[in-house]
Amino acid sequence: AAFERIADALEGESLTFFEFNTLAALLVFETWAPDAIVLEVGLGGRLDAVNIVDADVAIVVSVALDHMEWLGPDLESIGREKAGIFRRARPAVCGMAEPPRALLDVAGEVGAPLLLLGRDFAAVEHADGLWDFRDAHGKLADLPAPALEGVAQTGNAATALAALRQLADRLPLDRAAIESGLASVRLPGRFQRVPGAGGIEWVLDVAHNPAAAATLAANLARHAVPGQTFAVCGMLDDKDVGGVLVALRDRVDRWFAATTEGPRGLADTALAARARAVGVEMAAAGSVTDAMRRAAREARAGDRIVVFGSFHTVGPALACV
Repeated sequence: AAFERIADALEGESLTFFEFNTLAALLVFETWAPDAIVLEVGLGGRLDAVNIVDADVAIVVSVALDHMEWLGPDLESIGREKAGIFRRARPAVCGMAEPPRALLDVAGEVGAPLLLLGRDFAAVEHADGLWDFRDAHGKLADLPAPALEGVAQTGNAATALAALRQLADRLPLDRAAIESGLASVRLPGRFQRVPGAGGIEWVLDVAHNPAAAATLAANLARHAVPGQTFAVCGMLDDKDVGGVLVALRDRVDRWFAATTEGPRGLADTALAARARAVGVEMAAAGSVTDAMRRAAREARAGDRIVVFGSFHTVGPALACV
């Protein structure tokens, strides 16, 4: 019904796929009138389709080099684009202690009160796995660790909690609700660890830029295994393949290149050639599922297989593990 309403209103105009689906989602939300709506920016911020909504609180979790052909060649340019979701007199939350200067400048120009991780709110992890959250509203001590694994997840949880506390007058959450959210959160494809047959562990991660690859490398270091680490890598043609592989090459013992599908896809042989240019030897192994089967045949108990590089890689992998 939402699609039909949009099509009737277009009157010969055109929309991108993402614009069409964003409008459809907003129409569904209008019909169902939920208590809260979370809109994820698809690309950048300033020119993204969801930016037609004046959000009550805006969140920029991080700024990294990605989509540079659209957002600009450096962190300052990308930070300015992301800050395009900020609104006057409405809180903006950033999960970085030192964001690009451009992001700070936009907040000042727009008049959005900006909260920074480490300055205006903080997460302090304990040795026992619990953590404390602190902001201007006070302290929440001994919170449970987020169910999502990875070195960034406590900071991510703190960033979400900081945003929620800005809405406490309209969206109150008691401690039990916060603890329930931390304990039950699920996010497939983000350092998702899956036990496999024969004592082999699978790790699925959509990391596709150097910053995300560095986080994946840190997560692999934190969760060491007794055996080898195999990697099934599939990336898109327009990504910084060399930068991603350099971030991970010291954490992987054997590499398998997988072909990604679609107009931006990269063939396994082309990926292996790019890998050689940065000193990584990859075996061209066909499709994602073919590469996974080959890695599984060669892995032994105590080894792990990391499947990463793109949503186009992890998507097919989720159906196989």
